[in-house]
Amino acid sequence: MAFLTHDPVWSQTVQKVLAPVIKTVLFPRPLGSGAWTGGSAGSPDSLLDPGAAARPWLACRTDSLVDLICVLGGDYLTLKLLFPSREKRDITLSILNSGRNGAMRAQHLSLSVGATSVTPPGKVCIGPDGIHPTCGIFPSLSDWSCIRPGQELQIVPAKQQEKAWHHGQCHRLCPSSNHCVRSPKLSIGQREVTVQKGPLFRAKGYPVSIGCNVTGYQGPLEQDFQWSVYLPTAPTQEVQIVSTKDSTFSYAVYAQRVQSREIYVERVQGNSVLLHISKLQMKDSGEYECHTPNTDEKYYGSYSAKTNLTVIPDTLSAAMSSQTLSKEEGEPLELTCEASKATAQHTHLSVTWYLMQDGERSQATKIISLSKDFMLIPGPSYTERFAAGDVQLAKLGVTTFRLSIRRLQPSDQGQLFCEATEWIQDPDETWTLITKKQTDHTTLRIQPAVRDFQVNITTESTFIEGKPLELVCLVVGSSRDPQLQVIWFFNDTEIARIDAGGVLGLKKDYKKRTSQGQLQVSKLSPRAFSLKIFTAGPEDEGTYRCAVAEVAGAQVGSWQVLQTKQSPESHVHLRKPAARSVVVFTKNQQQVVWEGEALTLLCKADGAAGLLSVKWWHIPQDQTQPEFVASMEQDGTVQLGASHRELNNHSNTRLEKMNWATFQLEITSTTVTDSGTYECRVSERTWNQARDLSWTQKMLVTVKSLQSSLQVNLMSRQPQVKLTNTFDLSCIVRAGYSDLKVPLTVIWQFQPARAQVFHQLILITHNGTIEWGDFLSQFQRKTKVSQSSFRSQLLIYDATEEEAGVYQCKVEVYGTNSLHTNSPARASAISSPLRIVVTLPESKLKVNSSSQVQEISINSNTDIECSVLSLTPGNLRLAVIWYFSPITTNVSWLRILEMDQTNVVKYGDEFQTPRKKQKFHAEKVSQDLFQLHILNVEDSDQGRYHCAVEEWLLSTNGAWNKLGEKKSGLTELKLRLTGKSYECVLTKVRVSKMHRSENATEHTEVAIHCSLESSGSSASLFSVTWYWNRENSGSKMLVNLQHDGLLEYGEEGLRRHLHSYRSSPTDFVLKLHRVEMEDAGMYWCRVAEWQLHGNPSKWVNQASDESQRMVLTVLPSEPTFPSRICSSAPLRYFLFVCPIVLFILLLVSLLCLYWKTRKLSRLSLNAQNEKALWIDLKEAGDRTTNRREEEDKDN
Repeated sequence: MAFLTHDPVWSQTVQKVLAPVIKTVLFPRPLGSGAWTGGSAGSPDSLLDPGAAARPWLACRTDSLVDLICVLGGDYLTLKLLFPSREKRDITLSILNSGRNGAMRAQHLSLSVGATSVTPPGKVCIGPDGIHPTCGIFPSLSDWSCIRPGQELQIVPAKQQEKAWHHGQCHRLCPSSNHCVRSPKLSIGQREVTVQKGPLFRAKGYPVSIGCNVTGYQGPLEQDFQWSVYLPTAPTQEVQIVSTKDSTFSYAVYAQRVQSREIYVERVQGNSVLLHISKLQMKDSGEYECHTPNTDEKYYGSYSAKTNLTVIPDTLSAAMSSQTLSKEEGEPLELTCEASKATAQHTHLSVTWYLMQDGERSQATKIISLSKDFMLIPGPSYTERFAAGDVQLAKLGVTTFRLSIRRLQPSDQGQLFCEATEWIQDPDETWTLITKKQTDHTTLRIQPAVRDFQVNITTESTFIEGKPLELVCLVVGSSRDPQLQVIWFFNDTEIARIDAGGVLGLKKDYKKRTSQGQLQVSKLSPRAFSLKIFTAGPEDEGTYRCAVAEVAGAQVGSWQVLQTKQSPESHVHLRKPAARSVVVFTKNQQQVVWEGEALTLLCKADGAAGLLSVKWWHIPQDQTQPEFVASMEQDGTVQLGASHRELNNHSNTRLEKMNWATFQLEITSTTVTDSGTYECRVSERTWNQARDLSWTQKMLVTVKSLQSSLQVNLMSRQPQVKLTNTFDLSCIVRAGYSDLKVPLTVIWQFQPARAQVFHQLILITHNGTIEWGDFLSQFQRKTKVSQSSFRSQLLIYDATEEEAGVYQCKVEVYGTNSLHTNSPARASAISSPLRIVVTLPESKLKVNSSSQVQEISINSNTDIECSVLSLTPGNLRLAVIWYFSPITTNVSWLRILEMDQTNVVKYGDEFQTPRKKQKFHAEKVSQDLFQLHILNVEDSDQGRYHCAVEEWLLSTNGAWNKLGEKKSGLTELKLRLTGKSYECVLTKVRVSKMHRSENATEHTEVAIHCSLESSGSSASLFSVTWYWNRENSGSKMLVNLQHDGLLEYGEEGLRRHLHSYRSSPTDFVLKLHRVEMEDAGMYWCRVAEWQLHGNPSKWVNQASDESQRMVLTVLPSEPTFPSRICSSAPLRYFLFVCPIVLFILLLVSLLCLYWKTRKLSRLSLNAQNEKALWIDLKEAGDRTTNRREEEDKDN
């Protein structure tokens, strides 16, 4: 075994950590005689003194999570070093001392050391003097002897010393021996840790359980376990997972999963645990180690074991289409399930079919499975049916598994599904489930077969002597045709029988009558049996019944009775021949008619001809009181009931006499209230009877409502229709009376898109007239209507967006006589809404996208082509837009001109001048080729050109719809430098590039200059174009001073605002007359040089150049008093409102003054009137007093 070299840092660190512990706790008193040599016995100072005299040293090898025992002479020292993380260190020290009498004494110490990094990569050497500075260079440590008390030792060669270290066994210094002595193998008292043998393969997302067991240990029965993992990314790095002893044992990467119980340890026994990982992740692959801390007196045996776990992807799939099946009992069933896997390891697949019955959602019943060993295993409930071959599971191909049930039973009802399970064989040769998948459920509904049945007997209650008598035994209620045998009884005595094989058995008396042709017993159908007496006599009067038994074949020639049913007793009496018998029947032999149909009832009496009268009565359904319908006396007088009399000279009921004994009652147009029982009472007046003789017969008639079976469906073959295409709508009427020719009225309704109500589109009445709605009149021009008895079709041509919306149809059913009576509809129904969506056709437009370069001479003409490669089929139009990007400017793409879908040409904003329109024009050469003609190419025409082609579709309502747009490749136009053109390029015009900025006050005049660096050739003329650009807006051409002095403005409104002129041969000026705040921005000029060229000579743009941007800042001007007033909104409001308020106050004051004046005038007038009245009253009083005085004097 190799020892580590000296590491001063490590030695000092360990000494620093352990010294205080050894001084204060480990050696509080001497260890005993002869414990250490040299120095005072048990002296801590001598123990830690590195300079003490030479003495035997202890050497202990550190191994992760392994307890070691280091021995010196007769004294034992146990050192357990755990370094699980850099945050915490757990150290346990135990000193075992053997006295002179051989008795063992132990001192134990457990402590935690902080985050001091003292973890060495090898061994720790500790002696009586402390930590040895040169650990490993000791002749006395070359040989070791391994001992165990009470065990015989065996000499082992020294080369197995390393193995002894790894097993963590006891070691003892043997200075005189050259061999390591140890136990050859673990004994009963030797600790052994075992873990589940690997490698283990488990699938991602599924659980895993790894077992760990310890034996041969001492100490408590319940041992602690610690689980760690070595990941493939760091195979030598231990990562702690979980411990049964320490809750803080887990590393951070596993702490959350341990806390949430996704990873936990289950204790099976005191010495056995299971590590559970509930949901595996791909990163969980690695080598897992199970460690058990030492509880023995000595280190002897193994304390940990490892196994490999590999997490593989989940490749299992199981699929079955979800469906709902309705079957009858006894029918077969086949279901298939697709199950497959793509695991790289060798695995087996098992497939199991389950049934989950209603009400048992959490528990599924196993039907049958194909195990991993390829064996078919039925479920407990299906064992007998599997043995009988009724339930089978077959593998079809590689991935298909078919479940077959030959005869379904009611217990098979529920939800069926398939479960696929993938198994892998572990190294211990056990098979383990690694993945499991379930398919969607198939719902199975089983209609049980009706086994129960009833037996009825039909016959006449009376018979006439000498006439035939027939009794029929009927079996009703069973949903299938069972095997039956019947027994006839007369007065509780068996008279005849027919078994299931058709064998007839008769008693003696009836056997003779049968041989004479007077009796016949037969089977009319599988459910009907007949007993017929051709000549009935008094002896046949009595009680008859039949017994029917359902049987099944047992042995050859024998039958097993399954169930037996008895019919009610039928009493048959002998009747004396009567004068009459009456029968009631319908004309068409149907007792059920539809509402509106004619009902014809016939009442017929037999016997000798005579004068008969008849009365018809009606007992409505759910009533017992009869209603009088009609009567006919012997003389032919007809009388109708109150509810059947004529209404508006038209009666719905007629009673006729067909012959002397037959009377016909006809209701020409029935209603639902006509349902019920009709009774015919035939009377005959006889001379020798005190009263008339009457015979009565009844019949039940049902009138079904037309509304009960009326259904209307609206469908279309094209709910999504392309623009200009044709679509159809079919309104289909379904009713149980489709064979009747009942009049129908169909109303088509339409709700446009983004509308809330339906509008009437078209009305096809039951008398054949068609009425169009007044909404969306375009339908009338493009709609075709066709209608049959129970179907109406709407065909709409050239669909547009106006026809998109929701359609529905309404159907009204009328009676057969409604054409003459104008009666209301008897039934109506409306279909479900159907939405029609009109979409644009998919564009198939393709344009040539290849780029090219054209080099031409100056002042020559050129053509740029735009080629269409493919078009969308149909009547489409094309629009072509030509774009130009100049080389010499930073301007984005400029629109030259547009030839729209109506061939109208529109020029762009920068090409509105007459000169530009003369230079550029477009031509449509053919349906798929367009050209842009450029005349007299100049320097400013250099740049890149391309076209954009748009497809347009014209709908019938005149609206254009754009289908698509494609751009062509770029065509770069360059001038060829030859001859004079080359000289012009050499004398290219140059504009001053000096950057300037200028401030201007609002409402003042500003002049912006553009200067040439040289005046150029005398044969040259110059033109200048001024541009303006503001932040967040595009460039704008202001004015163009042409070479001949003409001014061309970008907009007509700019003529009053600005002016451009040439102040000198090298200076151009743009003057803004009255600057506003919105004039701020960047201004620049573009100067072009013009020379005569060609024969005849023409002025041609030879070269051009742009100036730098000049930034113009507009400052607000000092406000005047009027401007301040106008700029202040509150002041404006005050000056406007104040005069109005003053005027209103003045007016109110005048009104108040006027009102007070009037009031004072009225008060004054009233006072004068009161005063005059008082004076009058006083004078009158004086006169009265004088008169009294005069009267007194007279007396």
